[in-house]
Amino acid sequence: MQPQQGSDADVVSGRAWEEFCDTLKRAGRQVLRPEGPADPLDRAEGFRYLTRLLRIGLEMHLEFADPDFPGFFLPSHETGKIGADNPDNRYLFARINGRNEYVIRGQRGTASYLSIGTQKGGYETNGRMEQTGFIDSARLQTDAEGHLEVRLSAHEQPGNWVRIEPESNAVIVRQTFKDRASERPAQLQISRAGAGARPEPLSAQRLQAGLRNAAGFVEGTARVFADWAQSYLQHPNQLPPADQALCQRAGGDPNIFYYHSYWSLAPDEALVVHVARIPQCRFWNLQINNWWMESLDYRYHRICHNIHSARPDPDGGVTMVLAHTDPGHPNWLETAGHALGTFCFRWVGATEHIHPTTRVVKHSELAREIKA
Repeated sequence: MQPQQGSDADVVSGRAWEEFCDTLKRAGRQVLRPEGPADPLDRAEGFRYLTRLLRIGLEMHLEFADPDFPGFFLPSHETGKIGADNPDNRYLFARINGRNEYVIRGQRGTASYLSIGTQKGGYETNGRMEQTGFIDSARLQTDAEGHLEVRLSAHEQPGNWVRIEPESNAVIVRQTFKDRASERPAQLQISRAGAGARPEPLSAQRLQAGLRNAAGFVEGTARVFADWAQSYLQHPNQLPPADQALCQRAGGDPNIFYYHSYWSLAPDEALVVHVARIPQCRFWNLQINNWWMESLDYRYHRICHNIHSARPDPDGGVTMVLAHTDPGHPNWLETAGHALGTFCFRWVGATEHIHPTTRVVKHSELAREIKA
């Protein structure tokens, strides 16, 4: 019998698993960075964040990693969150190979905004997910019943088409809901043109690559957004425009203009966020995140307001209040037990970008500072 070599030997001996575990252990250093919070809640959420990234990474790089037989999965959701995940979004993600052609079919649903983009790179490699093609609901063609078909290929095709490059390795779908309870999400499937009947059995090479990439995804993603959070320390409790090019390199939607920052409030303080005027736009929202840039638990706490939920000011602007306890304002945002974190404001398809202003006030003085 010939001695086993390469991936076969690494999997059989357990070396592939040990390498996987070593990378995960090293990823914990991102939670222990000196500028990050060291209280029990934030540390606990930091280590839970790594387990959530691992779940996503295993889906992305092992369970749904075969670009010849792709399938959509949820890369961010209620218990798995990456990089200021939008609570008003439903995300779908699939692995592709830029040398193939693909088709997405399904029902459009009623989400107010839907986009489909192809990407290259990855947080586990170069820390980037750069766009290679894009289409959104303003250009998507559907039939009378809302069915759609989208082609993904290197060469333009009639109808709905999204460009891919040889280096393209993923497609992401964003659905944005003004009122998730009353809107119906799209039902979409993806397949490779000319795919065979079924995939080959799992090989040692695929297992080793999947484990290596999944662990690298955990470490790389944690590092990317820990770096982002660290950069926000220079403007606490403010909400300046983000580096839009950086957001796009990290996989942002080209129709979105982003604001990111850091907040920190004493028990008797509140943060007032004011937008003087709402321009014509397809969507906007403000969301509250923890230090690790995970949206706070929106299943149980009001941590986001959007174009539908926020009560406007009499002059047409909007005022929102982040506070530890209910200030009696209709646009209260909860800290959900956190003393600090990050936050994000976004315009989607706005004709202009009205920059939010912020100010910290004593909770007891809110009634005088603002009028609901």
